[in-house]
Amino acid sequence: MKPTEFFQSHPVFRHEEFVEAHSGSGDRSPLTSQAALRQHVAAGNLIHVRRGIYAVVPRGMPADTASVDPYLLATKLTDDGVVAFHAALQFHGKVYSMWHRFHYLTRHRVRSFSFRNSEFVPVLAPVKLRSSSDLGGEVVERSYAGGTVRVTTLERALVDLLDQPSKGGGWEEIWRSLETVEFFDLDAVTRYALRIDSALTAARVGFFLEQHRESLMVEDHYLDALRKRAPSQAAYLDPAREPGRLVPGWNLVVPEEVLNRRWEEAI
Repeated sequence: MKPTEFFQSHPVFRHEEFVEAHSGSGDRSPLTSQAALRQHVAAGNLIHVRRGIYAVVPRGMPADTASVDPYLLATKLTDDGVVAFHAALQFHGKVYSMWHRFHYLTRHRVRSFSFRNSEFVPVLAPVKLRSSSDLGGEVVERSYAGGTVRVTTLERALVDLLDQPSKGGGWEEIWRSLETVEFFDLDAVTRYALRIDSALTAARVGFFLEQHRESLMVEDHYLDALRKRAPSQAAYLDPAREPGRLVPGWNLVVPEEVLNRRWEEAI
């Protein structure tokens, strides 16, 4: 495949993807492919984002100011990258506040990376899910901005944010963002929450669903399944062990701010 043909369908790509496509049936060596990449970077057709990662410069745009789609980039930063947490909600158009920080799931230990005023933060998939090909499921591929984004579903984003709330920007941001979602597949939410195998996460998810029981049409059997996995002793909703009120059934100490959604009082 000619480089220009490859660039048309790969706005952001990994080095090995280009080498495989460019070599075709093996007629070109990896060195030839590398030389082609260098030539296109020098000509201003490509941005060398970081080692092994390239982005195509839109026609007529200078390379030093051309934008690179952050969701495509997060997907390509590792060979298994999946846009997740608040960034997943943002991709799906369901956030309270727009961020320039993009968390992505991976099974690789890599460092955070900043590019064009955006920060890309890798998060290791949960140990119990890391060996599965889809990092535990509830991952979809979406055609986007001329390429393909791997991203968690809204259902997994809900559970992941309650499992690791530090990736959500505080309880108000998490609650307000999740409340913009009109519908969740509650079978998927419950199945994935139980797959993580964390009593605290099961309680957090169950509490959220119970608090939004009417708006999300949550039936008893979803709550019952999660309640069976709730902690046997009192646990804190907040990782910083912020004091609050014990919610019966979930053995969860919930801060008054969350219990009564006090941020609504300022509206």
